[in-house]
Amino acid sequence: MQLPDEPTRTRMEDAHATAAAHLGVTCTGRPAWGFAGSTIGRRAGTLWLRVASTSPSSTRKRGHGITGADALVPEDVPRPRLRGVLDWTGGGHGYQADLLDYVTDPVVSDHPDLATDPGLPDSWWRSLRSAVESLATAQGMRTTVRDAWIERAFPQYLGVPAPRTVERVTGHGDFHWANLNGPTLTILDWERWGLVPIGFDAGMLHANSLRVPAVAARIRQDFAAVLATPAGRIGELTALAEMLQAVARGWYPLLAGPLADRARELTGVTPPQDAAPEVTG
Repeated sequence: MQLPDEPTRTRMEDAHATAAAHLGVTCTGRPAWGFAGSTIGRRAGTLWLRVASTSPSSTRKRGHGITGADALVPEDVPRPRLRGVLDWTGGGHGYQADLLDYVTDPVVSDHPDLATDPGLPDSWWRSLRSAVESLATAQGMRTTVRDAWIERAFPQYLGVPAPRTVERVTGHGDFHWANLNGPTLTILDWERWGLVPIGFDAGMLHANSLRVPAVAARIRQDFAAVLATPAGRIGELTALAEMLQAVARGWYPLLAGPLADRARELTGVTPPQDAAPEVTG
């Protein structure tokens, strides 16, 4: 993960202190940084204070992100509950602070993709399936992976034509191992939740498990009812295209081969080599 440069670090630490003062919490412990310092989070007793840097004109949209998830996602989907928010601008930047429950169980992996089998109990897998099914009943207010991106990304990163239609369901949108806690399941980071292609969440988790065949096989088994359908196959391919774009940007070097192999397994076509890091056409 790319850490913040010194000016960004100082700015975000100051913003976090501002949010803590306004929300009346005292934070302890080391900060947890998002990519290049885009977010900073710290524990505040039984709570967690997360501050994100945004554009000065950015505003929260109804039904989107953490506030939307808190209002619209069913209660039985395990996630940190929102306890307070604060939005402000200063110094040419916008900031959004979210005060959430602190989750005591650790994330399954410090990185989105797995390197070893975490040995999760069957109860965790049952909770995961139940959460995905319950989330699908929620009213998604945004389209997380847009049709226009899919139309360009399929030929560019998978080497196959885009599907004519994409069936959607409400999903998390960023299902990877650094967003899941265990051994008791909690699902973190609800920034991207919304309407995703059917099978996208399971496909994304599967893609991030390809270096651990036993875990990948468990996902295929537990989500076979979705992934084995034509719509679910499109959702998994969408997740693979997104991951292969990340590879083109220089991320996930150890997953490049397994991702290409899985895409070829599903399509019969070897993904293009040296694809551009941004969608074109």
